[in-house]
Amino acid sequence: MRGLICWLAITLSMVGSTVGLRADIERIWLSHASSDTSRVTVSWETSAPADSAVDWGTNGTLGQTRRIASAAVRHAVEIAPPASGPWHYRVRSGTHISSVIRVPGADAEVFRAAVIADVAFGSKQWLSAVLHLRPALLLAAGDIVPALASSEAASTTPDDMSAFRRLIDAAPEVFRAIPFVAALGNHDRQLCPRGSSPPERPVYDCEARAFRAFFAFPGEEWRWTLDVRGFCVRFVAVDLSHTSDAGSTWQTCHDFGPGSDQLDWYRRVMHESRQTHVITLYNEQHRAVRRLAGGAWWSAIRRGSAAVTGFGHFAERSEPDGLPCFNISVNGKGARYPDPESRFLQSEDSLLLLIFPRRGPARAEIISLGGAVLDARELLP
Repeated sequence: MRGLICWLAITLSMVGSTVGLRADIERIWLSHASSDTSRVTVSWETSAPADSAVDWGTNGTLGQTRRIASAAVRHAVEIAPPASGPWHYRVRSGTHISSVIRVPGADAEVFRAAVIADVAFGSKQWLSAVLHLRPALLLAAGDIVPALASSEAASTTPDDMSAFRRLIDAAPEVFRAIPFVAALGNHDRQLCPRGSSPPERPVYDCEARAFRAFFAFPGEEWRWTLDVRGFCVRFVAVDLSHTSDAGSTWQTCHDFGPGSDQLDWYRRVMHESRQTHVITLYNEQHRAVRRLAGGAWWSAIRRGSAAVTGFGHFAERSEPDGLPCFNISVNGKGARYPDPESRFLQSEDSLLLLIFPRRGPARAEIISLGGAVLDARELLP
């Protein structure tokens, strides 16, 4: 199940002004449901079942349309916008129509992707920070909501998508203009309070049913690959979080042990990847990941260019075996527990900007929400 996007007013340099949406079109967001960035999924919700249509084009007159006749309240329509440069779109359901939304799109010579984490617990300053950076893709390294219920102190069911609706409603300027994909964290499937010891029933929905039902992400959605055409870049998301709780009612993620389907899948992906740069995302401590399955995970991760997590509430770059491993958090002033191979460590709200030019070296920058470059590292093929 999937659902996504159309939008309202985006800031000054990023998108230009729009008119407000009618109430019957309740929220809109962009993502990638296919395994490469050449196609964009536009999702939105309506207050009553209706058909789905997206009009898009390189300017405000649009010109192209894709329509799905079947009635739904969560809509997801995949389109093929221009590979670079700005484009425009609007969504239609029944008699209701959104305003025309301008998307900045990707630069023809440099692909820029931003990675955020711990949005559930950080200030809303991350929103303006992302808009200022103008990425063509927004990724998350876990914990985009505090829990599926209205708070960590409440309980809910595995099909409750209200937390993800609140996420989209809190940052429409971002989600309507920048395609978004996310790796899972434990909070993104938390059903009830964790407590001081494992309770009788599971605290987390390991299958992440609400997450997968609401968003339109590639592959199986709880794990995925996403390729950036023209720039020879691949992003890979795996389901690793709180791995020390496996086997208890605190378990959060899919099996990751020796011989597990997830490990076999990831090793196959990394072995078959021919992209110049492969970036792996998860929501576990890098040091813990290096020990999983007798080091099998780390052996596969090392085939790539970098690994990114949002497990800790601080900013860090470590370099085990020379591979840059980043920890970023928009709520980055929590307890610090440095990686033994740490090269940069700071208590600062931050995000990661990944820069892939057609010519010249790729680069990763840890950036404060105020816009300062805290740390920079060239990414090797």
